[in-house]
Amino acid sequence: MKNNIIVVRGGGDVASGTIYRLFKSGFKVIVLDIAKPTVIRRTVAFAQAIYDGEIKVEGVTAKKASSVSEALSFLSQNIIPVLVDDKGEFIKEIRPYAVVDAVLAKKNMGTNMDLAEIVIALGPGFVAGEDVNAVIETNRGHNLGRVILKGSAEANTGVPGIIKGIGEGRVIRAPGKGVVKHVLQIGDMVNKGELICYVGDMEIKASISGVIRGLIKEGLEVTQGFKIGDVDPRGNRKYCFTISDKARAIGGGVLEAILYLTPDLP
Repeated sequence: MKNNIIVVRGGGDVASGTIYRLFKSGFKVIVLDIAKPTVIRRTVAFAQAIYDGEIKVEGVTAKKASSVSEALSFLSQNIIPVLVDDKGEFIKEIRPYAVVDAVLAKKNMGTNMDLAEIVIALGPGFVAGEDVNAVIETNRGHNLGRVILKGSAEANTGVPGIIKGIGEGRVIRAPGKGVVKHVLQIGDMVNKGELICYVGDMEIKASISGVIRGLIKEGLEVTQGFKIGDVDPRGNRKYCFTISDKARAIGGGVLEAILYLTPDLP
């Protein structure tokens, strides 16, 4: 394979499972994301490089790049470049072998099979064989990570995955519009009723006990109902700094799809 560059649109924690697996499998990965990512699990999301300049996820380093030429130079250093490009305009200049839409917008924001030789999308909103070459199932359960070559992924349930019998209760949502200010940080243990952060002047308290696995970047303005955090009732701090089972399974599906759709492999 002469061209092994893959562009992944989106650098959130689920997308980062795909980015990590592709990188570890020998592909050169370039990440595209928006100027102000609203990532929750920031410690395991390559998009965080847009804010911090650099991030390391499970030993893999990503850096913010200011241009395609700088991104290509990072690839030669075994570094994952992260570019600000919400519309995917750099794809034509990069000319990757494959494009993965990992935005998880639950709808198609313009991804099509003309972008690269192989185009893959995560989750609902796409039709394999029409919009993209393959769709990867993102819904937790029996089909998680399955490669779909014809048709669509399961519809968005709107229900968070169950951990220790808890679903929506572990998700922290903004009660109204305001700017986020942290009191606790990712990796901190929290008890039910304890103050986690503020949205404007509104106190956000934990509805369950556990460890703070995700918390949106301080200083971002959010609206009512917006997901801003995640408490893991298992209370294992190590989980805050490692890729989730879901993200890793989806990444495996992407890798399988690329290998299956590559005709010249031995």
